Amino acid sequence: MRLGLALGYWGRGPSPDLLDLVREAERLGYDSVWTAEAWGSDAFTALTWIAAHTSRIGLGTAVAQMAARAPTTTAMHALTLDHLSGGRVLLGLGLSGPQVVEGWYGRPFPRSPLTATREYVDVVRQVLRREAPVRLDGRHHSHPYNGPDGTGLGKALKPITHPLRADVPVLLGAEGPKNIAQTLAIADGWLPLYWTPDRWAEVYALPATLPEGFLVAPMVRARLCEDVKEGLLPVKAMLGFYIGGMGHAARNFHADLMGRMGYEKEARRIQELFAAGRREEAVLAVPDAFADEISLVGPRRRIAGRLERWRRGPVTDLLVTSPDPATLRLLAELNS
Repeated sequence: MRLGLALGYWGRGPSPDLLDLVREAERLGYDSVWTAEAWGSDAFTALTWIAAHTSRIGLGTAVAQMAARAPTTTAMHALTLDHLSGGRVLLGLGLSGPQVVEGWYGRPFPRSPLTATREYVDVVRQVLRREAPVRLDGRHHSHPYNGPDGTGLGKALKPITHPLRADVPVLLGAEGPKNIAQTLAIADGWLPLYWTPDRWAEVYALPATLPEGFLVAPMVRARLCEDVKEGLLPVKAMLGFYIGGMGHAARNFHADLMGRMGYEKEARRIQELFAAGRREEAVLAVPDAFADEISLVGPRRRIAGRLERWRRGPVTDLLVTSPDPATLRLLAELNS
């Protein structure tokens, strides 16, 4: 099981310690570093900056939002950064949800998200293979564009720039059973959310055998500390925001996943509190047992014992979220 460093997206602004943390992860032998985006900082700019200050570590997006860019634009980002970094890119993609797609990007959330994802990946792969001009008569992505409001003058094109690698790994963020099944069929890897090391087969309905070479790369919040309850507070804060604020009450993929993990009543309560502006109460309503199940928090011996449970499953890359160099060093030591 390889280790990755998951930086997420910026809050108010970039951390002044970000680059030092990445360099320390690279020194410790971490295999990859991952950026994200929501409705603030973007995933590719920060990753390019990191690429310029590192030499070996893989550069992943977890995730780049599909609604933010046409698939050809995303492929351009990937092939450009792959050249500049010497072939270190891992392209993680995700649909996001209706709240962000329609509220931030100002476009409709696809009524057939599986089809939209499949078409998007198809176009990205066509660009990176550069075997022929990109063509797709899709429901959501047509190349050339053939809609009734077009000019009819579009021409099928292939990238001017020759990609460094035709097989840049494409990973998908997927939560629902059908989305996960499609991910196994069309992608090179999967970026699960809220991974449970003991109940993953039950929660995600994974087949006994995964495709050869398929990457399973969940994120885990980690913190080396003596007080487990206090150490879980940042995990609960993240969960409170995602469950309560990252989606509409009627359609929130994160809350649905929490429900499938056995906390449906608690998920709905978190949503109610968050919607009412009672955010601190929403965070405290996150069950300690749920936060603990999906994280690595506590003293050294506790983390060591729990890490073994993550290693026994199908996880190939554990993407660690922690701003603490001591925690990163401990995990590198325990995983060596």
